[in-house]
Amino acid sequence: MLRRAIISAIAAIVVIALTVLCIIRWDAWFGNPDEAPYEAPSTPDRVMLTFGDSRPESRNISWTCGTDLKPSFVSLIDTADTTRIRIPATGETFASRSGKAAYYVARLRHLRPGHTYRYRVTTANRHSPWHTFRMPQADQQTLSFIYSGDIQDTIGGIANILLRQAFKRHPDAQFLICGGDLTERPTDAFWGETFCSLDSICQSLPVLTAAGNHEYLKGIVCEMERRFDLIHSYYLDSMEDDNHIFTLTLGPAQFFVLDSNRELPSLLQQANWLEEALSTSRAQWKIVVLHHPLYSLRGEYNNILQRWVFNPIIQTHRVDLVLQGHEHAYGRRLSRDTAGRATTPLYTTSTCSPKFYRIKHRGHHDKAIANKRMLQKVSITGNTLTMTAFDPLSGHLYDSLSIVKQRR
Repeated sequence: MLRRAIISAIAAIVVIALTVLCIIRWDAWFGNPDEAPYEAPSTPDRVMLTFGDSRPESRNISWTCGTDLKPSFVSLIDTADTTRIRIPATGETFASRSGKAAYYVARLRHLRPGHTYRYRVTTANRHSPWHTFRMPQADQQTLSFIYSGDIQDTIGGIANILLRQAFKRHPDAQFLICGGDLTERPTDAFWGETFCSLDSICQSLPVLTAAGNHEYLKGIVCEMERRFDLIHSYYLDSMEDDNHIFTLTLGPAQFFVLDSNRELPSLLQQANWLEEALSTSRAQWKIVVLHHPLYSLRGEYNNILQRWVFNPIIQTHRVDLVLQGHEHAYGRRLSRDTAGRATTPLYTTSTCSPKFYRIKHRGHHDKAIANKRMLQKVSITGNTLTMTAFDPLSGHLYDSLSIVKQRR
């Protein structure tokens, strides 16, 4: 009888503790911030240049304007010969919790390598300003880009200042990659802040971002809004079921973008896709982008599901670089062979968000720092890939290393 009473008391304490924990953490786990009512702009706004499909000569341009679909297109001028063409856009309306907007995307294909283009978007005879972008050379063997983990800036934040300074200090950087949580939450106000963060960058340099947990609506089962796909429009053509996956070859490198926020069945689907994509890749350099670090800075057993699903494939196919976010700190970890020598994959995590977390990496990373915004530059020249990490406010270099491949 006494034993039963003790067991019953322990069970009751556990139930009460779990109930209290659920009450305390319910909003953090399942709650979404209210979305204030909004009106879509009456002129083309939130223009974003992205990559288009897996080919380097493609680009997409997305924007929003009004609440009803109207004839829309991109005017594109090749500055080499002033050829001007009109590219029709497809449109779709999306109603969020507190508003409605019409979204458009124009798919630019077979752009000419090395050429500079000017463009503006038009909806119902209303135009955006003119913007300019340049295509890489056809035989490019060099590549350079800026990488950020989570950006998810607060309203009125300084992310735009930091990103603009980064590209000013590194004028050879050709595009921006974000490892998810580009947006703080899926509301119109935070999407507006995201475009403020990317202003003067995303109209001229392609942006590629993985899906992060903050882009999802919370719930017992998290849900990605269609708005995310309409803005990051390359996913409109690359998704398999509900998986936000994408691959792109640029010069000597191929990128593989995963959505690490999903449940196990979806992660396994992505693993099959990644296995096939890596098996058929002929790129000299292979780079994987996903939100959750496969080796966590916050605890040895964090993100263990993602590591179990993806890491064997990444290691088997000798991926060179794994770009990650989520943990709001900087970390870098090299792999080791059986003799203890440093080798690839190189795993790295960074953040440009004003929010920071504690870290507990316990020496599992070669270098790590908390409470610090950090951007990275990745450059490829021939048989060398160089990754540097720097403070975007001061420009101070915090970390740097190179991967050098033996010539065959």
